[in-house]
Amino acid sequence: TSSLQQELNNTYYNSINLVDQNLIGETLWNLGGTSNYITSNDGLASHWYTYERGTDAYESHPTEWIGKIGLMYPSDYGYATSGGEITNREACLNRELYNWSSVDDCYNNDWLYNNSNNQWTLTPYFVTSYDMFYVSSLGLVNITSARNIQPVVFPVLYLKSNVKITSGDGSYTNPYQLSL
Repeated sequence: TSSLQQELNNTYYNSINLVDQNLIGETLWNLGGTSNYITSNDGLASHWYTYERGTDAYESHPTEWIGKIGLMYPSDYGYATSGGEITNREACLNRELYNWSSVDDCYNNDWLYNNSNNQWTLTPYFVTSYDMFYVSSLGLVNITSARNIQPVVFPVLYLKSNVKITSGDGSYTNPYQLSL
């Protein structure tokens, strides 16, 4: 019921041309949250994946929502790393996302990392109704009040199962071309 959800699934979605709208599938978005995320017992990408699909939510807030446009999860960010020469992917996945800012190989080799902006995630901090997790421009996952910072929103969507890649290799100079 957030204003951002309304903005993404109405104004933003309706600004997309009809051909591209037909490629976007409606999907179940998990809204489970957490209040523990800073130790190796609770802060790894694998832990986040479990929280996101869990039932911890603030008061009577829903833990699922069906729609077309959402935001990335902290686990998406964690699993998107390839690691680097000093710290490989496995070592990154065994480090708390809260501590990634101290390991350049983890966040600098993560295709979802944006060093210019803080990015909202879909996962709530379930102790309050106004705190959310975000990926910091410093490379770590942290929490803040929606009132304290102005993160950038990068919409996320799922393609319908019958969408096919018709050409391209996914690179910047030769992007995928999609069709139904």
